[in-house]
Amino acid sequence: TAPPTPSTPELTTTPLPPETPTTTSPLSTTTTVTGSSTPTSTTSSTSSPTPTYTTTLSTPGKSLACAVVCSLRVVALKLHEHLKLCLSNQCTLIPLVLLLHSYYVHSASLSTIPVSATTSGTTQTESFTTTSGTTSSSSITINATTTSTTFKTLPPGSTTTSGPIATSTAVTITGSDSWWLCECIKAVCIEDNVVQVIPVVCNPPPKPTCANGLSPVPVIDEDGCCWHWECDCYCTGWGDPHYMTFDGLYYSYQGNCTYVLVEEINKKVDNFGVYIDNYHCDSRDVVSCPRTLIVRHETQEVRLRTAQPNTLQVEVTVNNQLVALPYKKFGVSIYESGINRVVEIPELKMNVTYNGLSFSIRMPYSLFGNNTQGQCGTCNNNTADDCMLPNGNIAENCETMADHWQVVDPSKPQCSPGLVPTGSPSTTPTQPCKESSICELLLGSVFEPCHAFVQPEKYYAACVFDSCVLPNLDLECSSLQIYAATCADQGACIDWRKHTNGVCSHECPPGKEYRACGPIKEMTCKSRGQNDTSTKQAEGCFCPNGTMLYDSGVDVCVKTCGCVGVDMIPREFGERFTMDCQDCICLEGEHGIVCEPHECEQKKVTCDGEGFYEVQEVNPKDSCCPLFTCKCNTSLCTAKAPKCSLGFEVHSYIPSGQCCPVYQCVPKGVCVHENAEFLPNSSVFVDKCQNCFCTNDVNISTQLNIISCERVPCNTYCQPGYELKPVKGECCGKCVQTKCIIHTADNSELILSPGDFKNDPRNNCTIYSCVDVHDQLIASTSEITCPAFNEDSCKPGTISFLPNGCCKTCAPVDSRTPCSVRQRKDFIVYHGCRSVDRVELSECEGSCGTFSLYSAEANSMDHSCSCCRETRTTEKRVVLKCPGGHSMSHKYLYVESCSCQETECRRPRSHELQNNEENDEANALNRIKKAISLTSK
Repeated sequence: TAPPTPSTPELTTTPLPPETPTTTSPLSTTTTVTGSSTPTSTTSSTSSPTPTYTTTLSTPGKSLACAVVCSLRVVALKLHEHLKLCLSNQCTLIPLVLLLHSYYVHSASLSTIPVSATTSGTTQTESFTTTSGTTSSSSITINATTTSTTFKTLPPGSTTTSGPIATSTAVTITGSDSWWLCECIKAVCIEDNVVQVIPVVCNPPPKPTCANGLSPVPVIDEDGCCWHWECDCYCTGWGDPHYMTFDGLYYSYQGNCTYVLVEEINKKVDNFGVYIDNYHCDSRDVVSCPRTLIVRHETQEVRLRTAQPNTLQVEVTVNNQLVALPYKKFGVSIYESGINRVVEIPELKMNVTYNGLSFSIRMPYSLFGNNTQGQCGTCNNNTADDCMLPNGNIAENCETMADHWQVVDPSKPQCSPGLVPTGSPSTTPTQPCKESSICELLLGSVFEPCHAFVQPEKYYAACVFDSCVLPNLDLECSSLQIYAATCADQGACIDWRKHTNGVCSHECPPGKEYRACGPIKEMTCKSRGQNDTSTKQAEGCFCPNGTMLYDSGVDVCVKTCGCVGVDMIPREFGERFTMDCQDCICLEGEHGIVCEPHECEQKKVTCDGEGFYEVQEVNPKDSCCPLFTCKCNTSLCTAKAPKCSLGFEVHSYIPSGQCCPVYQCVPKGVCVHENAEFLPNSSVFVDKCQNCFCTNDVNISTQLNIISCERVPCNTYCQPGYELKPVKGECCGKCVQTKCIIHTADNSELILSPGDFKNDPRNNCTIYSCVDVHDQLIASTSEITCPAFNEDSCKPGTISFLPNGCCKTCAPVDSRTPCSVRQRKDFIVYHGCRSVDRVELSECEGSCGTFSLYSAEANSMDHSCSCCRETRTTEKRVVLKCPGGHSMSHKYLYVESCSCQETECRRPRSHELQNNEENDEANALNRIKKAISLTSK
């Protein structure tokens, strides 16, 4: 349906000055318009050459009338007149009232700003010829009726007749009304019936200076005709980290929380903002680096996260879900541009780039001017208010301001927005630091072509800071990288990485090559026919010359644009191949790769015989078609290996064409003795009296190797005092000591049997004895201690030796020694154990009355005997040291007092009894003990 007709005044026309009629209609005049700057009325057509017009029409005013009028410079037309357009011999009258019709059409789209698309050069116009005269010159004839006629304009969609229209209800148009006839051509209602057609003329505006040091950008005016300069909102961050606000204010901030980079002051876009998540990137927790860039727009949250610290590996998630690039949904576009990941929101004409080490945010001033807040500052081409706090106040410095833009991040409970921020840690080196030589590149000839566009001093300061505070992380490369990116944005592309001696090199994956000045969007097979008007460049990994990227989502370089399947292998059109066990062909067209199931020639096999089973194997000639073969699995066999006796082992063999083995016991070639196997030439223990070994000879009956043995040779000689005696469990006798071997004072050797004692041949006071105590021979040497002897108290001629041959005795003169206790010191020996020191001993000694008288009555000798004996004794203890090394406690009697006591006088014993006693071992032992008691060592 047509829009409602606006109120239109009654139009009347004032006829132009009369001219010589040139047309067949007597009631009209003809106006011929040439290419002059002002319309010219002539009475006839001229022979001047037809002008050519270059016009660009927008959506409104595509009618032929508008095409003609818009091609004019400035002209005033009366609305009730007609345009008479003649082509060859055909003429058409077009009422100028249709210009109002175009106004109605355009009025519905006044809110749309047309975009200029001017056609360069000239376009040949059609040749219009007048109906009068014989000239062939091209002209446009405008016929105006001379009668004053009023008419009513018709709404869009209605029709009209050529010629005057009858008067109808009048409508009114004020003198200030105007509308667009076509692109940059405006129709203005001047006064009654007169409409002035005015083309808009644009004068180049003066170029301003942007506070951020970057070049301004031209922006089309709202009317779509002219343009003006604007300073884009451009914020960057890099390193550990350094910030450049929208208006070019530089500062460094080392917070390790999540912060607002950009938000709107007055919210115009739903859920819009850009945020940064920083983390401490050194072991001292002194400085921070960007880890994640967050972009929110309406229902989507895009996260650009550094996969590994201090690298260019970036993961992209949308609403916490990993996505593949390129990604385009709900007004957000994400794609790769060189080393960067770019988030673009076309509706807002903004983009955010991030590469793991640096970021940049570009926003149009026309949409965000004076309406941004956050760590990127306020975009208004004035650095004075860039350090604005959330409450609108201006902080002393941006480092303090940055603390206040924390946001709640559940992954960082230590960060609490609203708390008074702690002071930023000092990152000034304690010792003077010599900056990295890489930083010098910023001020040198490498980047000199960019110095006229972007000043390098702030980037140089950031580079020096990074090289001093974090000398081991090569973070200074990020300063050069962001400066080179800013230069490329301004049209100065710098190939700088090759000058860093490999410190800032960038490795590309196989099949790609590094370029410092590559296209923002790499050409693909799908985009190669499109005109890319962008002149900006970016560094990154690109396809080598002679190849191109297959598609933005298929990272494969191809020489010819055929097909690329899931195997990422480029194919040419018509190429046949097998992929995922399907037979495919690459076809030119919409579907590209067409596949059908791969056919295999199956050969059925039958696996007969015990132990065989069917198995599929990979076919080396065709991996999609398995080979069916019979395999042997011995675990399926029922026959078990027998248990062989000692000296035998199981041998198995598989007969030809079978799977299961046949078992048998065969000799090992070993000897067997007492349930043990012995290898040939190894020793075999049979008993101690034989030396045996295993031979290589085989017993035919047993099929075992024979054991050969020899008797062990025995020693039959024993040293003096030893005798060879058999030992139980031993094959040879053992020399056992049977006599005591005593070494005398003159180093001669004396051998005594147990129970024997013998005086030293040279000293009768020394007695050697041998005693067998519990099968242990004990040899002892005793020294006889003689009682005191005084020859003066002896009767002359009575001095003699005692029977021991050592001590002297005599008959006393008259005086008698009374019976009394005599004390001495000597060693005590008992059972072969001896006291450590001499022990005090006591004994009774002295003369008692003893006589022998003849009794006549008895006719025999009367004997009266008394002896000096102990009357009181005490028991004492002494510690004896034994030959085995142990000690024992021994009791002995100590005489306290002596007296003469009567005793029986016995007759002398017979010689036979005396010999018996001497042969008695007990009497011999007593004599030895008595001799020992009388001696001292």
